[in-house]
Amino acid sequence: MRINPLLLLGLLFLPLTGSTAGQALQQLHAFLNKTRTLTADFKQVSFDENGNPVQTSFGVFMLQRPGKFRWDYEKPFVQQIISNSDKVWFYDADLEQVTIRKLDESIGSTPALLLSGQVSLEENFIIEQQGQDGDLFWIRLIPRDQQSSFKYILIGMDHGILGGMELNDNFGQLTRIYFSKVRINVDIDPAQFTFTPPEGTDIFEE
Repeated sequence: MRINPLLLLGLLFLPLTGSTAGQALQQLHAFLNKTRTLTADFKQVSFDENGNPVQTSFGVFMLQRPGKFRWDYEKPFVQQIISNSDKVWFYDADLEQVTIRKLDESIGSTPALLLSGQVSLEENFIIEQQGQDGDLFWIRLIPRDQQSSFKYILIGMDHGILGGMELNDNFGQLTRIYFSKVRINVDIDPAQFTFTPPEGTDIFEE
């Protein structure tokens, strides 16, 4: 099963009480305000409509605000998702093909666009505090746009740093993403956010 590029991201949460109330949203706002660039390793687990894990993927995520991000899937399939503010490239090495789409049409209100600084939280989402699970404070974002591909997005903050995400789409698919080795405001080569198709790659532009 290959990665669905639009799924870039069942937990039991403790109830919010006292001083924990509002911490997730405060941490998320502070994180978005201070973060210029970000690099992290990620583990992505995809579940079917019955809640059974069907694929686990590993790779590297890069972000440069505004509007630039890159997902490098390294296992079990080599894939890349690269954006440079107005377009996004979906590249599958095994299939030797790349699909190019406009950013707003292909990503919508997903976490990558949210984290890239292109989306206002309050304007685009209904925000619900979800409490604390382990070291993570969680917040649920429900898209206000009824045409969104997602029912909700969960974002977990770990002491002010991005720790995890969960995405639930309108087809009953659940995707969880766990981040590690997170580094913020480090220099990233601008060339990381441009894509040159390898020779022989089939190109489809929508």
